[in-house]
Amino acid sequence: MIYSLWFRLLISFALVIAVTIGTIYLFVSRSIAGEIERYEELREQIHIIETQDRLADHYHSQGSWEGVQAVAGNISAESGKRIILTNLAGTVIADSKKEVPVGQQYRPEPADKIAGNYFVVFSEDGEEAITVTLYLGSEPLAGDDAASPRTLGEAMSRFLIWGGLLAAGIALVLTFVLSRRMSSPIGALAATARRFGSGDLSQRVQLEERGEVRVLAQAFNAMAGDLEHAERLRRNLVADVAHELRTPLSNIQGYLEAIHDGVMEPDAAVIRSLNEEATLLSRLVDELQDLSLAEAGELKLVYQKEDVGDLIRQAGASLQPQATAKGVSLSLEMPEALPAVEVDWQRISQVMHNLLENAVAHTGKGGAVAVAASGLGDWVEISVSDTGEGIPAQDIPNIFERFYRVDRSRARATGGSGLGLTIAKRLVEAHGGHIVARSELGKGSRFSFTVPVSR
Repeated sequence: MIYSLWFRLLISFALVIAVTIGTIYLFVSRSIAGEIERYEELREQIHIIETQDRLADHYHSQGSWEGVQAVAGNISAESGKRIILTNLAGTVIADSKKEVPVGQQYRPEPADKIAGNYFVVFSEDGEEAITVTLYLGSEPLAGDDAASPRTLGEAMSRFLIWGGLLAAGIALVLTFVLSRRMSSPIGALAATARRFGSGDLSQRVQLEERGEVRVLAQAFNAMAGDLEHAERLRRNLVADVAHELRTPLSNIQGYLEAIHDGVMEPDAAVIRSLNEEATLLSRLVDELQDLSLAEAGELKLVYQKEDVGDLIRQAGASLQPQATAKGVSLSLEMPEALPAVEVDWQRISQVMHNLLENAVAHTGKGGAVAVAASGLGDWVEISVSDTGEGIPAQDIPNIFERFYRVDRSRARATGGSGLGLTIAKRLVEAHGGHIVARSELGKGSRFSFTVPVSR
């Protein structure tokens, strides 16, 4: 559990919450303590001034300190602090607690927690009437229930502590719920990945989440689709290779058994047929090897500066006899000046041969095949067009896949293995170019590819 994502999120959020609340409490408590201290100082000053004014009023009204004991008691009851009034000689005039008798000398002790303040009682004409010492207690009297600022500060500190604990508890509950909710899509993705890894390639993640988790799920589904497609192609490849190898091998085996049984003489015609089947097998193996090297990125290319016109003319010349025998016209359409290209002559000739062979094979008598070339900036585009039967629109996206044939019934008659276009695509891409097919059923097809200009 401690390694699960939701638990780590919970711990992380808990630490953040604790640090945040602790920091807030520290600053708020310090601020409150400072404000309370300033308030106490101001309150103390105001209390001293008010006490002095009330005592001075009593002196003015009475003309002496007679009866001031009662006034001191009233002030002490209101403020909750002890009051002692003495003259400059230290003789007690009044004591709110009545512990020190009037007329007795008084000197404050540290245990009394009382401080003296000298003040002058002025007469109505502004002359000094008398100077006395007012002692005020710094602590509330025992049994006084009045809420002091210090008590209020302590209450506020407790309120902050309990409020912080309550907020932390609520935040942790919300964090627990949200972390489980955030981690549940990851758990669903992991479960789907485990089922996918066990061999069920049809598994997909179904999430209604938005944001990065949804993007992750979509990426996983795309990867799963690609792997399922690749697995399907692998199975098809094994089946197609077995099918392609079975026919020539069966023919060779049949010829050899017939010769062994004396049914057939090993004459020139039989040997020629055996050689054709062996050549077909050799070509299929060579094409499979070229395809595997190209897809693995290990195909060795020898780049050289070449004349694209010579390359096209040579490819056309190699297919001219086949086109003439079938009654198909073969034309070359090239501008007078084409930039030189940087290619592997043998591999691009192989691409041209595959495209021209397909075009002638799928063009009927009286049809035409045209090869054209043109410059496109840093590239030269070479195209092969025919007026054959064309390719259905639904088949065009698949024609560059291994062993894919639009009409499987004609595969053996035309001599195709179903690898030519796949190899052509890989060879063009190995040069950094791309190959495109356009076709309209009943009107013909056009295959074009690009090769880099020599620099």
